[in-house]
Amino acid sequence: MSHQHSAPAAGAAGGPHSSQLGGSGSLSGSISLGPSNMNATSASSLSSSTLQTNPSSYLMPTSPPKGRRGSGDGYRPAVKKSTGHPPACLVNASVTYCGNNQIYAFGGFDQYTDEVYNHVLRLDLTSLRWNLVDNYGDIPGVRMGHTASLYQGDKLIVFGGENEHREYLSDVVILDITSSTWTSPDIRGPIPRGRARHASVIYEDKLFVVGGITGETNFILDDICYLDLKTWTWSRSWSFVARFDHAAWIWGGRLWVFGGLGSDMERGTDLWWLDLKGSPSFGISSSQGTVEPLGNLDRLTHSPGAQFSPTPALQGRPGSYAANSASVQVRSLNRRRLTAPGAISSLKFHSGPHVPTLLSGTHFHVYSSGVLLDLVTPSETVRPWDCNLASLELDSLRWQRLADGPEIFKSGYRWHYCTLNEDGTKAWLLGCNLDVVNATGVGDENRLNQVLPIELERYGLLGNDLTFEHSEQNRILASERQESPRCSGLGADLVAVFDQHPESGSGTDFIITAERDDLDYSVSSDSTLPPSPENQPTFLPSNASTSQPIHVHKIILQVRWPHFKRLYSAQMAEYHTKKMHIPEPYSVVRAFLYYLYTDSIAGHPEYCSDIAEVAGMLVMANLYDMPKLRLLCVNRLSRELDIDNAAIIWERAGRTNEEWLKRRAASFCLANWGRIVRTDGFRTLSKQSLMELCEVVDMEGRVVPGHELELVGGLGGFGSCRDSKRANAVAALGPGVDDLEDVDADEDDGMELS
Repeated sequence: MSHQHSAPAAGAAGGPHSSQLGGSGSLSGSISLGPSNMNATSASSLSSSTLQTNPSSYLMPTSPPKGRRGSGDGYRPAVKKSTGHPPACLVNASVTYCGNNQIYAFGGFDQYTDEVYNHVLRLDLTSLRWNLVDNYGDIPGVRMGHTASLYQGDKLIVFGGENEHREYLSDVVILDITSSTWTSPDIRGPIPRGRARHASVIYEDKLFVVGGITGETNFILDDICYLDLKTWTWSRSWSFVARFDHAAWIWGGRLWVFGGLGSDMERGTDLWWLDLKGSPSFGISSSQGTVEPLGNLDRLTHSPGAQFSPTPALQGRPGSYAANSASVQVRSLNRRRLTAPGAISSLKFHSGPHVPTLLSGTHFHVYSSGVLLDLVTPSETVRPWDCNLASLELDSLRWQRLADGPEIFKSGYRWHYCTLNEDGTKAWLLGCNLDVVNATGVGDENRLNQVLPIELERYGLLGNDLTFEHSEQNRILASERQESPRCSGLGADLVAVFDQHPESGSGTDFIITAERDDLDYSVSSDSTLPPSPENQPTFLPSNASTSQPIHVHKIILQVRWPHFKRLYSAQMAEYHTKKMHIPEPYSVVRAFLYYLYTDSIAGHPEYCSDIAEVAGMLVMANLYDMPKLRLLCVNRLSRELDIDNAAIIWERAGRTNEEWLKRRAASFCLANWGRIVRTDGFRTLSKQSLMELCEVVDMEGRVVPGHELELVGGLGGFGSCRDSKRANAVAALGPGVDDLEDVDADEDDGMELS
């Protein structure tokens, strides 16, 4: 799937969608008693006398102590400078990630020289070197405001744009990336109107084109059509939503549109989507060479009975230049265009703690792993601490702030383009350094020579492949059925024999026990205390603490759990007894084994239903060096962060060195402090953890009594119950708080359905 890439002036960009998951090392020696990242003092606690107490059970180590933590600064992307032949900071060029760590830039307008280009440049993301690509064949003319969509992994399909004569184009040209050769396919069907600053996205061998601007007075188009890439035939045009400089993507069988400017020429927070599933009208038009009349070009909302005002036709210019013969279209406007088939829905976000304000900053909108990312970058009037990275979960339609500007950006840079790899796990911002001046006295502000790689997995995003495989379609179907997602395929077959007694015919041949869920783990599993003989994990006698047995298949554990495979190959005690004891809560261990069977931690009525179990699995994923499980846990914990579990998530994130998740949970706790301290999760924290969480509050922060709030309200300082709550939160956070968005985190995001 490919995505539209907007220009710097558009304020939004998108791209197709990899970072590697880092582990903590491999097991050193096949006879080791613990995982590779286990602290030495924890390993020493497994003395020979302990093993002799119950020779039929193997004791797995508990969570590592606090001393294993890394830097508290957390992850921050680092700006890198590119070399070679970096292009100018072109306006409305296309910047597309094309696989193999390569980005291709094509066309664009140089605002300093007034030139429009048709150059092809390639950025190697490994060497960070720009190269001008020698291209051949039917080279297209210069253009800007076009889209370039990656197709089949080795082709760039370019549609539309505007040439140097301000003529809007509707031609299709294809760049074969392997041979650097351009071709112009034989196009059939009703060719759509020429346009620029539109959005295009490929889905099931169809190039969907949405909106844009056209005509001498820049009319806003509200149409949608598609080009069948197997027959090179255009469909008819339907009415959808009037937009330009917007982002479009496909998720869950629906085409989504967000951002851009509408008929009122203002950026809004309207989200539109069109259901593509089961609509026969999205077939291939059999007509050839016909021209479909246009309806109203700047209409924002649609209804079957709406009256359309006529719009002047686009007039051709004598002697004008067009890239291809079909570039300039003259149309009759005396017919009404039908509304797009399929269900059209829209939602407008009015306010909320994390709803982005599109009127300030430079915004890039990109799709990754079931969420829309809104990346607000610095501009002339917006400083880094006013920027942020937010996400809109498409299944729940809920905004969340993933990171603040200072966690991502440094001062002195401007970012003009954003693109993602095909996996949706890594983003690149391309821009310039405003503070660098070379020996000739010329600055770098007009060169696209700065690169900011962003590892999206560090912010809890799963990536497109992992999301689709485990939860995307599952969540959509489940939401439509109003039931929990279910396992499918091999996972559904395996879960049917999970934890079944061998006498039932399940074939289970191994037993795992854990600690009973009714035990108090605040002391025995406390990882916040420094390692010492007094606070090492204590293994109680099996008859006092051991849970009921969990029946599993050792072949599945060997295939799915690398640590078990290494231990079993060493033929230790559990090899002969076919038993193992894991000193973690029973529900957590059972959920962990359920993941080994199904490759999923999606909510299930019996397994993984409690977020505390997911937090426990995060500890086990970190302990046994299982990066995929770690990523799944971080993603779900960040999505389901709420009052009841925020303190637990904060503690588990600190224990596993997940700094980003820990910061998110800490901010949430501060914004909802009065409720957090009254939850069972908060009360279960150890004394040391409670002290650390309290120290997150600003040193100068204080709690304002009710009578002081009334006094402030009487003086006109706040004047409402809601404002009093905000004042109380500000007093608790400290005197340096200017932005109260996070204070309102407990309030629902406002939205309007239509």
